[in-house]
Amino acid sequence: MALPSVMVLPLLIVVAAGVYYIYNEVIQFMSKSLVRNKVVVITDAVSGAGTECAHLFHKGGARLVLCGTSWDKLESLYDSLTNDADPRETFAPKLVILDFSDMHSMEDVVAEVVECYGCVDVLICNSSMKLKAPVQSVSLELDRNIMDINYFGPSTLAKGVLPTMISRRSGHIVLVNSIQGRLAVPFRSSYAASKHAAQAFFDCLRAEVEEYGIVVSTISHTFINASDPTPVEEAAPKPNTLSAFIAKQMTHGVRPSVLANEIMQTVNRKRKEVLLAHPIPRVALCLRSLLPSFLFAVLGAGVKDSVLGEQLQ
Repeated sequence: MALPSVMVLPLLIVVAAGVYYIYNEVIQFMSKSLVRNKVVVITDAVSGAGTECAHLFHKGGARLVLCGTSWDKLESLYDSLTNDADPRETFAPKLVILDFSDMHSMEDVVAEVVECYGCVDVLICNSSMKLKAPVQSVSLELDRNIMDINYFGPSTLAKGVLPTMISRRSGHIVLVNSIQGRLAVPFRSSYAASKHAAQAFFDCLRAEVEEYGIVVSTISHTFINASDPTPVEEAAPKPNTLSAFIAKQMTHGVRPSVLANEIMQTVNRKRKEVLLAHPIPRVALCLRSLLPSFLFAVLGAGVKDSVLGEQLQ
């Protein structure tokens, strides 16, 4: 007996939803099995995204090496991971103090990280230092500090674990970068410069180590938004609506849990480049390549509007 035509569309929707649900369940199951027993190093593990990552990989049975600048926070994360965990299914994480602002300690820290398990399967470079200020107000010392944390630190750590990966002809290095590594935004010169440098370094590294079976991935995201959503307020009209709209979209953050899931999927599927952003930043990236003069004009007008707003306050 044939189905009435009015029933075909709802039935297709139900079937599609069922297939999508099953697909997600299979992917989640595979995500856990693929990282089991893998040695995974996470820098800045006590940050929002780092903590979410630690929980995901720990549940998947990975052997974690958690790095951070605060021993108390690392111990607190350790307790939250192990208190409710099944010791037959998970490994107790190892903790390492890592401060990219102290580059003189990097040689010893790299040795300690590698010695935890004798090798590294996955390195997740998650550390970052942000700064919003006019160029002329940023000191050279602060410029260097940002470059240490956002560029020299991750690149030095990647170089440190590379020999063991090359000798084993396997490994995965993930740079959790920023969309500002591909698109510069006013008042973030030092931050954007450090992220551009990191993007370039890991792009070069990807090509150089591919022959050894090593995967290098970069994840470019908008700002991490760990705060609760704020109530919507009616904003006063601004002189340059377009630039204000673009600026607002550029600062739309991603939730730490969303970023952590993306990192897990990147590791499992060996993706080389991931863009985690809203449509407007994606359009801005296209404009940067196709119509740079237009984008520069919009950003420049936005700067003028912000200066005017400060003068009127």
